[in-house]
Amino acid sequence: MKMNSKDILKQGGKEIGLDIDDKMVEKFSSYMELLIQWNEKINLTGITDKNEIMIKHFLDSLTCIITGTIKNDSKIIDVGTGAGFPGIPLNIYYENLNITLLDSLNKRIRYLNEVCKELNLKNIELLHGRAEDYGKKEDYREKYDVAVARAVADLSVISEYCLPFVKVNGFFIAQKGPKAYEEALKSEKAVSVLGGKIIDKVDVKLPFSDINHTLIIIKKIKSTPKKYPRKAGTPTKKPIV
Repeated sequence: MKMNSKDILKQGGKEIGLDIDDKMVEKFSSYMELLIQWNEKINLTGITDKNEIMIKHFLDSLTCIITGTIKNDSKIIDVGTGAGFPGIPLNIYYENLNITLLDSLNKRIRYLNEVCKELNLKNIELLHGRAEDYGKKEDYREKYDVAVARAVADLSVISEYCLPFVKVNGFFIAQKGPKAYEEALKSEKAVSVLGGKIIDKVDVKLPFSDINHTLIIIKKIKSTPKKYPRKAGTPTKKPIV
């Protein structure tokens, strides 16, 4: 029997240990329609097949929950959220989460604003800007229980973007691909300089696919030195080594 995208989401949720109820499924379906619609106007994703969106965007985002670091009322920042991943799926699953979605492109923020309105999502703050700038601001620095990023940049670079936002004893979850273990090893010094410590690596097989991802869990064990994050562009050009 061929499964539709809603069944894939519910069944896939069970496979990763999450109960996705009908109300959530409807929200995810509306989110998917908005993503497909807006993707024709602005480049949000190269994945346009409905089943693949459910697996590679929504279920993948929800794997952050199985780390046990996110509680129903956590304060979270999603750095470089793009089309809203993993932040919006996390908010659909745990509606009491307090989430900040940060992105450097204003047109993506406009799209995310529309998603929040259409889906009637609460407790979401949208920020247009760069992590290097907001990570220095008093209202955002060391104010979050958890930072999340579907990390395209190398772990040492993305840690400099994310760890300044995290409170001491909070966590940073980096969603990484096949080179996760290699990156974790290479970035140990950078993570330590920024006040963090890699405490776990959680391997996840995405349901209905042959994709394996790794969630790298970094605990913030001391405050990030004031000089970090460095000014825009520097973390990428000169990573901490």
